[in-house]
Amino acid sequence: MDLAFIPSPSVGVVHLGPIPLRGYAFCIIIGVFVGVWLGNKRWVQRGGRSGTVADIAVWAVPFGLVGGRLYHVITTYEPYFGPNGHPLDAFKVWEGGLGIWGAVALGAVGAWIGCRRRGIPLPAYADALAPGLAIGQAIGRWGNWFNQELYGKPTDVPWALQISSDPAIGRIGGTYHPTFLYESLWCLGVAALVIWADKRFRLGHGRAFALYVAAYCTGRAWIEYMRVDEAHHILGLRLNVWTALIVFVLAVAYLVISAKKAPGREAVVEPGAQLAEGEGADEGGEGVKDAEDADGAKGAESVNDDADATADATADADATKPGADEKPVESEKPAESAKDEPADAKAEDAANAPAADAAKPAGSGSTKKS
Repeated sequence: MDLAFIPSPSVGVVHLGPIPLRGYAFCIIIGVFVGVWLGNKRWVQRGGRSGTVADIAVWAVPFGLVGGRLYHVITTYEPYFGPNGHPLDAFKVWEGGLGIWGAVALGAVGAWIGCRRRGIPLPAYADALAPGLAIGQAIGRWGNWFNQELYGKPTDVPWALQISSDPAIGRIGGTYHPTFLYESLWCLGVAALVIWADKRFRLGHGRAFALYVAAYCTGRAWIEYMRVDEAHHILGLRLNVWTALIVFVLAVAYLVISAKKAPGREAVVEPGAQLAEGEGADEGGEGVKDAEDADGAKGAESVNDDADATADATADADATKPGADEKPVESEKPAESAKDEPADAKAEDAANAPAADAAKPAGSGSTKKS
């Protein structure tokens, strides 16, 4: 008797009137949004413009969905093009079946187109997006839980996943290893590893993305080995195990070669981003400077006006005062008359005295005898 297990949803779709809301699709959509959000934050930190990651994702996401579906249909073609297959079911993406290898490969083609249109180096964009991709995968894997698919071998561990039986598709009920949960947790660990290594070693030129690929492949190899769903085998190993091994080797080789040829990180990830920010800063600085100049001009004008008014008042006052080299004309007359009047009067009296004496008759007014 199982004491504990992870239950699976009884249904993977809820109908809102005529509109089906599928858990698998919701997980994929949420994963895409979270990945783009984190990628945008990292892109801005690297010197790019906000919104560029989302603009390029408009190209990358559709290409990724098509690539993921193509990989699944090609590597698992029997339900679609085999005996008693249904070719139209190949378009039913909501029923599950997206290969991460094809999604990343063709998604990179879409990202390359978007980057080329904006003049952005693809490796720098991939570095910024790498942790977001891993977290997006961690969220998207829960879509397998809603569809009760891609589980592992039977087990009775406390965290086992309960799967309900479905004879129509040959599904046997029981408890199995929740490989979707293992991969989800592994992807979260990969995202943390890439973020740490990127800060610690300043990874650039696509090396953060290569680290994400190598780390993901390491976990995918052993998780894939645990799965029991139908798959093609080569030399006793599942096809996806071989794919993980080959991609791991390529990612490690890129890490080594890139570190030798282009050490360090890109100085510029988006041409024109710094210039646009500088222009905005200059415009803001010029605006402040213009405001300060305007205030300064007003202050200078008021000071000048005050100075002019003072100068005019001083000039008027100076006009009523004698200059340093000039002698007052009007004021001299009263001063001279007040000062010189007694002397002039005495002089006139002295000059007129003989005449007055001559005009007098002899003996008049005189007591002296001759």
